[in-house]
Amino acid sequence: MVSRKSAEPSAVSVARANRQRLAQEEGVRAMADVEQKATALRKNMARLRALREAKEAEDAVNRSAAPETTRKKRRKPLSR
Repeated sequence: MVSRKSAEPSAVSVARANRQRLAQEEGVRAMADVEQKATALRKNMARLRALREAKEAEDAVNRSAAPETTRKKRRKPLSR
């Protein structure tokens, strides 16, 4: 038995094609959303890194400007 394809697609094949088209469109939107979130994350990380480096540089300047204090030795040993 040989079956011939009809000129018109069946309702099942139309529904499948429609589902595939919708899934593809949703996939494109999802990928765009993921890329947008990744870009925002990288920008935030760069901003936070710049703030941290500026704070570390400021702390280094403040540490070098402050005189170093030495601890005094105890005269009496601790009694136990």
